[in-house]
Amino acid sequence: MSEFHEARLPARLAFGCTGGIERRVDIVTLASGFERRTSPWTSGRRRYLIATSARPLDEIAELLAFFEARGGRLAGFRFRDPTEFKSCAPSGLPAAGDQAIGTGDGARKVFQLVKAGRVVAKPAAGTVKIAVAGVAAPFLVDTTTGLVTLATAPAAGAAVTAGFEFDTPVRFDLDRLDVTLEGFSAARVTACALVEVRV
Repeated sequence: MSEFHEARLPARLAFGCTGGIERRVDIVTLASGFERRTSPWTSGRRRYLIATSARPLDEIAELLAFFEARGGRLAGFRFRDPTEFKSCAPSGLPAAGDQAIGTGDGARKVFQLVKAGRVVAKPAAGTVKIAVAGVAAPFLVDTTTGLVTLATAPAAGAAVTAGFEFDTPVRFDLDRLDVTLEGFSAARVTACALVEVRV
């Protein structure tokens, strides 16, 4: 397994970032002109571009130190995607009924946090809420894997739901950071790319 640091990139270093979802689709055009389209990925992968605007030199130094501590592309880390970091809409507050994470069978106690089918492996500490059949339930959560362990196995057929905030696991997608001095107290980092990693 690749190295991962549980450190989160400071949010102020991501202001002004751009990003979105990438899908991989293989397309083969047949002799008849029809296409055969397949995807080896079960879910999309996020990509981001951060720190492209001029920033105070102290922030640039902080980003360079964070990059160095991760060994460039070597280690993954947590990133708070400003458009998708909650189990609900970005303007809402997470509630225990936001996302279905499983159904009880009378024996199983461990469930994986998910959002719309996407595995959530890096929930934010102190934000997870769990309900069984609509009633708050006692649990423990591993914030490094997103696995929730309920105190009691839910009854067969009981819906297990969750609400939470989460980080996206990413790594730097470049081996060097180039800095352009914009003045005596400001600089710009050229194209600092991040890419989501599977953990």
